[in-house]
Amino acid sequence: MSVVVLGTGMHPWGKQGRPFAEYGVAAAREALRDAGIAWTDVQFLVGADTIRNGYPGFVAGSTYAQALGWSGARIASCYAACASGAQAIDIARMRIMAGLCDVALVVGADATPKGFFKPVGGDRPDDPDWLRFRLLGATNPAYFGLYARRRLALYGETTEDFAAVKVKNSLAGSLNPMARYRKVVTAEEVLASPMVADPLRLMDICATSDGGAALVLASPEYARRLGVADPVRIAAVSTVTPTFPNTVLELPNFATDSSAAVPPPERPFRAAIAHAAYEEAGVGPGDVSFAEVYDLSTALELDWIEDVGLCPPGEAGKLLRAGDTALGGRVPVNPSGGLASFGEAIPAQAIAQVCELTRQLRGRAGERQVEGARVGLAANQGLFGHGSAVIATR
Repeated sequence: MSVVVLGTGMHPWGKQGRPFAEYGVAAAREALRDAGIAWTDVQFLVGADTIRNGYPGFVAGSTYAQALGWSGARIASCYAACASGAQAIDIARMRIMAGLCDVALVVGADATPKGFFKPVGGDRPDDPDWLRFRLLGATNPAYFGLYARRRLALYGETTEDFAAVKVKNSLAGSLNPMARYRKVVTAEEVLASPMVADPLRLMDICATSDGGAALVLASPEYARRLGVADPVRIAAVSTVTPTFPNTVLELPNFATDSSAAVPPPERPFRAAIAHAAYEEAGVGPGDVSFAEVYDLSTALELDWIEDVGLCPPGEAGKLLRAGDTALGGRVPVNPSGGLASFGEAIPAQAIAQVCELTRQLRGRAGERQVEGARVGLAANQGLFGHGSAVIATR
């Protein structure tokens, strides 16, 4: 049994200074309108949590249900850092597939503080996320810089290659009315922006943003009753964890597992996320029409292109330089504009990616439309080994 997307909704991303629930409710109402149903038709709601917004953020399911109007719908809330949206989608999908409901609403939204993310308050000496800030002063960009320097050392890429990723994504973002940054930038502007975490400059790194996204998911039978003949289908959701020993450094850790006694797994964690989704969907990287990947930095987009199997390790730069990953290329990557154009609104990110998959597969993406799109892949990950990949098909 599959699950289909009846509706998508987003609140424009930026820094509007409003409560997160307003963004989520606006996105939810748009998704309901797109689906052609009323809030009172929804049988199950899943809210992706935001830990920065007090108790309402920790119980996002009930926060959105109350804001939309108590209806008796069943609810759930979940938090998995940047994978929260994918887990929320999976919770709703599995309830539909189990026959426990016919239609569900998934909502994620965030209102972020100024600047890069910092640890939640309090003393937590047993928490690696707290420790990496307190002991090492390692903000997220410090990790992004290390990953970027690894690419420079292993594959001979240049900072000009990283800047070209930003240029590509800024063009796509300029065509997306939901994006925060709508200005096309030049490589010269990227390379002239302030250094943040060598070799990454300010314009190489995604911002933190406010924003919201929502999906209405349903069983195929429910969609047919509404007269929807050829909906977008959620073919797979992967939320896998790493396999021991995890020998690649991942946020927020500052050490890896040893492979002295046990050899590394066949696939590193990020590659395993996409592989599990491909297996479930019955497709492969060669079937992918376009991909939305986790471009926390320009260099990380190149990593993810390889992790999801669009090319062998070390060859993402070649795809970039050939124009294969640009709009109109062989396999566009981040046709939405990516996090480079949106910034991070953590609970909404994976949901927003699936909104883009749906719009592209419906042929409703306007000037950024990927021609003939049939299979879309979204991939990111959350802290502490939360996998996040979704494959949608038409």
